[in-house]
Amino acid sequence: MPDSGPDPRVADLGFARLDVDRAARTGDPEVVYGAGKTPEQLVTILRTLHERHPDRAVLATRLSEEALATVPEALPEAVVDRVARAVTLGPLPAARGTVAILSAGTSDAPVAAEAALTIRVHGAGVDRIDDVGVAGLHRLLGVRDRLASADCLVVVAGMEGALPSVVGGLSGVPLVAVPTSVGYGASFGGVAALLGMLNSCAPGVTVVNIDNGYGAGVFAARVARNAAPRPDAS
Repeated sequence: MPDSGPDPRVADLGFARLDVDRAARTGDPEVVYGAGKTPEQLVTILRTLHERHPDRAVLATRLSEEALATVPEALPEAVVDRVARAVTLGPLPAARGTVAILSAGTSDAPVAAEAALTIRVHGAGVDRIDDVGVAGLHRLLGVRDRLASADCLVVVAGMEGALPSVVGGLSGVPLVAVPTSVGYGASFGGVAALLGMLNSCAPGVTVVNIDNGYGAGVFAARVARNAAPRPDAS
């Protein structure tokens, strides 16, 4: 059979084959998982994806300290989020819908920040509600109106992972729970929180993997983008 030439849906960089057709298929371009990649590889990947999608931001997550310092030097237009350990290149899309991100404690901030940046890159707005863990329930009860006004909730917690169950019992908004690796020895690096969330007695709690703020962010942004207009919307 004759050679049909390179596949236009793939950008072959030698060390990586980028799925540049993903935005057309799913509505969202490929995101770069930065762990294990050199800064030079990250720069090449981000530049290539940006050239294919110049109208919207591309995202690289889980960057090393070296990459967080090096990538912006090669790509001056890149924006670094050091808390999320991530970089974006290109303009963020207009937000459709709102995701409220609840974190149990300050130690959960890196995962919550990764979720927040992912949501913005994937085209939804963000309402951050930090440090509302179950050890002080009055803090959570004081923001119930913000839960009700969101199109989706991302609930980030470590330790025993109880916060999503409590939030799920207070609100009927779609909810994705993110267990974090925060906690003492018997938390087993987030396994205790993961199992607690999977065994939640509150209905409608969806769970992603330990520390997976990115996965939760994509899910929540897609829910928010596709949410039906509210009856009181102008």
